Amino acid sequence: MQKLLSVFYTLIFLFISFNSAFCQESTYQFLLLDMSPRAASLGGSFVSNNDDPDVIFYNPAGMEFLDNTVVSFSFVKYLLDINFASFSYSTEINNIGRFGAAIRYANYGTFTGADDFGNLTGDYTASEGAILLGYSNLLDENFSYGASLELIYSTIAGRSSSGIAMDLGLHYQIPANLIDVGFSILNAGTQMKSYYSTKENLPVAMAFGVSKKMEHIPVRISLDFHDLYEQDISFVQRLNNFSLGAEFFLSRVIRLRFGYDNQNRTDLTIGQSAGLAGISLGLGVVISGYTFDYGFSSLGQIGALHRIGVTTTL
Repeated sequence: MQKLLSVFYTLIFLFISFNSAFCQESTYQFLLLDMSPRAASLGGSFVSNNDDPDVIFYNPAGMEFLDNTVVSFSFVKYLLDINFASFSYSTEINNIGRFGAAIRYANYGTFTGADDFGNLTGDYTASEGAILLGYSNLLDENFSYGASLELIYSTIAGRSSSGIAMDLGLHYQIPANLIDVGFSILNAGTQMKSYYSTKENLPVAMAFGVSKKMEHIPVRISLDFHDLYEQDISFVQRLNNFSLGAEFFLSRVIRLRFGYDNQNRTDLTIGQSAGLAGISLGLGVVISGYTFDYGFSSLGQIGALHRIGVTTTL
């Protein structure tokens, strides 16, 4: 077991080292968007989750604690009529482990093209997508690992690019204290085909999170630290990139969610006003084995994002 842990930690170190020079300026930014309405309504604090198939987008190790075969579909109404959609699936294969698959797609709509002199050249479209194949298993009791392979494709105005990436994750449960701890590195990879001659970086993300389900109150509190890979700020400054989430289980049917993303609130502050930037709300309703979710995320004076989703067991 110690040897296996050492190998896995070495892999994590190599991925951190390989991507240490990466900065925020990168392509395929849609990979960083919260697709899940449940996760978004919790401020994105989802790396320690273990009961939702959409956890494959945040930490593939969390899949190991899922029950049965589960599927989820989500739709995101973004600004300027930009639309996103995702699908996730997870199932257990006896004596092998748990496998997952997911798709996320971004449609940016139709644009009117023009040359340098303003002459119209015709309409064009832009879209992006990614396919994930994931696997998770136990390292030890209550301790799981996970990995996902990600194939990425993007096209705009007749140009296209593709990339390949890997996600790695760890998840540890403390059942006696109702605590879950998660760590993940996402989108670590390379652009295989560029739009032109210059290859761009992928939006590598590193996150650590912990969640606690209260014993006498029907609520689960989550705290995530994300964007920990940033190289141009101090370690203390990186700790400002945190999000908080609270999920209230009001009954077997109704769940209320609240979230706060400190980094989004900082980035979206205009002048001295932030409005509701960084604040998110959500609602979950369980009906006949289906969970219907809605998530609202405020972008302050810019606008807001709306997400809907449905999850069920096959």
